[in-house]
This record gives sequence, structure tokens and C-alpha cells, in this order.
Amino acid sequence: MEKRKLDICVMSDLHLGTFGCHAKELNDYLKSIEPKRLVLNGDIIDIWNFRKRYFPKSHLKVVRTFLKMAANGVQVDYLTGNHDEALRRFVGFDLGNIKVANKLIIEQEGKKTWIFHGDVFDISIQQAKFIAKLGGWGYDLLIWINRTVNLYLEKRGKEKYSLSKKIKDSVKKAVKFIADFENVAAELAIEKGYHSVICGHIHKPQIRKVKNSKGTTVYMNSGDWVENLSALEHSNGKWSLYTYPFGKLDAENSKEEDDIIEFTPEELLEDIVEVRSKSA
Repeated sequence: MEKRKLDICVMSDLHLGTFGCHAKELNDYLKSIEPKRLVLNGDIIDIWNFRKRYFPKSHLKVVRTFLKMAANGVQVDYLTGNHDEALRRFVGFDLGNIKVANKLIIEQEGKKTWIFHGDVFDISIQQAKFIAKLGGWGYDLLIWINRTVNLYLEKRGKEKYSLSKKIKDSVKKAVKFIADFENVAAELAIEKGYHSVICGHIHKPQIRKVKNSKGTTVYMNSGDWVENLSALEHSNGKWSLYTYPFGKLDAENSKEEDDIIEFTPEELLEDIVEVRSKSA
């Protein structure tokens, strides 16, 4: 399969290590692209909800793919989020083509793009972290229930249904929070003079122009790989939103690599050594 060449690919909210992550679809997507730069914009490994007994091979394969991409010359920027905030102690860490940071500014043709996860705007996380974590566990349970419901619907030949999307779209406070989040990010970007701003966190893929009395900017959100299976791609001087088609993987492939395994760092260590040796 010929890979699509990209200048930049931005992904966020993969939530590896949880039931909700569509790791097989993510692996299939990664096999289809060849980016010069990969930006992982927070909540990549879900440390909040991490369980040692639950890390399927398909999830481990995603991590190894990122390491292989770095070893093959792709610049990988890991920006921290709230679910992987434990990695913030490693900000400034540089392993050849892998760099850990809280935010990133990319300049292209004189235009600056500001990239960060976005949890700094979430008051529930800043002021009541335990409640936010409890909400995260509840969300993971909801996704697990949704998967079970969808398996039943598939067997009955009916269309899949997203409980979490339905709830978020119907709750006025959730709708208002998303709108406020997008507006605050865009207004700050305008104040700082950035041509565009990219966030994650709210699991709502988006590209739209925002204008106020001080100027304009392009607000973008890379979405997630739990509900929307989306990423932002930059090529030929333009940003576009990619959405992986649900149901693309056939039933036979969907059974692949479902075994639950103990997390073995030895395999990852081999890939990390490869990244270091190739970037030395």
C-alpha cells in the first residue's frame, strides 16, 4: 500500500491502555501515512486509568510504531495532557527525534501555529483533580458499555450508536463548555498573534476560522481515537481533518491482536535503543 506523504500529522487523546481506545484502527491509519513530523498532543497513554493487566498487543504496537517512526527520521513531539500529566516531569527530555514538551510553536511560511493539549482551560481539572479523575473512570466505563451495546447492534444488523456523543450533545452545560473552550483558545491565539491554534482534550474534531475585534485565527482540534477516530494533517500548505471510516476493518482483522498481555518494557527498550543509535 502506498503511503500518503504528510508534512505534519497531529493526534491527541488516544487513551492507550483503556477499553475505549480504537488501537487497531489507529494502527491501520499509521500504516497509511508517512509524515515528516508527528505531534502527539496529550492524553496519549492514559496514565490516570492505566491498569497493568490491561495493555493489549494492539496498544503496545502503537507505541512501538511511534518509536519506529522516530528511528526512521520522523520528528516526534510528545506534548503532555492531563491523563498523562505524570510525564510533565520529563519536559525538555530529548531522545534524538523524540522530544517532550507542554506546548509547541511551529512556523511555516511566516505563519505560526500554537499547539497545546488544552486541559489548562478545564477548571474541573485544575480545582478538583480527584473528581476529574472519577469522571475519567466513569467515561471509560461508559465507553466499555457502549462497545458491548454496539456488538449486540452489529449482530442484529443495526447501525452503531455512540452513547457518550449523544450525552454530550444533549447536555447544555457540555455544549457550552466546548463552545467556551474553543472561544478562549481562539481569543488567546489572536492576542498572541498566532495564525492558528491546535488543541485536543475535548474530543471534538474541528477546523474553523474565528474573528473578533482584535483579529482572526484558525482554531483546530484533532479530536480523539475513542469516539471520532480523527487527526489533523498538513500537506501542500493546508491543514485538513482526517476521520477514519468506522467499520473499515473487517470482522477477521478485528479479532487480530486481542490478547491481553503483561506490559513488557524489554520490547520497548529495544526500540528506544534503536531511536538513540540512529539519531546519534
